[in-house]
Amino acid sequence: MSDEEGAMQVDVALVRQLAELLDETKLTEIEVEHGERRIRVARKAAAVAGYAPAPAAAPLPAPTASLPAETPTTAASESGTPVKSPMVGTVYLSAEPGSKPFASVGDKVSEGQTLVIIEAMKVMNAIPAPNGGTVKRICVENGQPVEFDQSLIIIE
Repeated sequence: MSDEEGAMQVDVALVRQLAELLDETKLTEIEVEHGERRIRVARKAAAVAGYAPAPAAAPLPAPTASLPAETPTTAASESGTPVKSPMVGTVYLSAEPGSKPFASVGDKVSEGQTLVIIEAMKVMNAIPAPNGGTVKRICVENGQPVEFDQSLIIIE
C-alpha cells in the first residue's frame, strides 16, 4: 500500500500560506478546493472584533475610483466616531434579506453590538460597535461593496 492510498497528503506550505493570508486580511476563515481535495483554515471570530476599532485612528485615505468623492469629506466633517471597515467586501445591514437592520439612525447601541456584516470570500464577518452611543448616520447601503478603512456608520 502506497502513501497516496492511505491518509490524505497535506500540503503544509499551502496551509501556512492560508494562515498568513488570514492574518493579513483579518478574515476568520478561508477555504480552498482543488478537485476532490479541500483545505479549510479558520480562527475564532472574536479576533475580528479586536481589529475593528484600530482603523478609526488612521488618517483618511485618498479617494479611490470605487468610492464616491464626497464620502471622505462628509465623514470628516461630522462629529462622532466613525466605524470603519476592517476589510474589503460586501456590507449587509441585516442578518438576512427582509429582516430588521442591526442598527438604524437614532438607535442607541452598546459597545460590542453588531452594527453590520461584511462578506469577504464567502465568510460573514460581524463588525461590532467600538463604543456605545447613538447611530448618527449610516454611510453605506445594503449590499454595497466597501473598501478597507471606509466609514460604515457614525456613532455619536
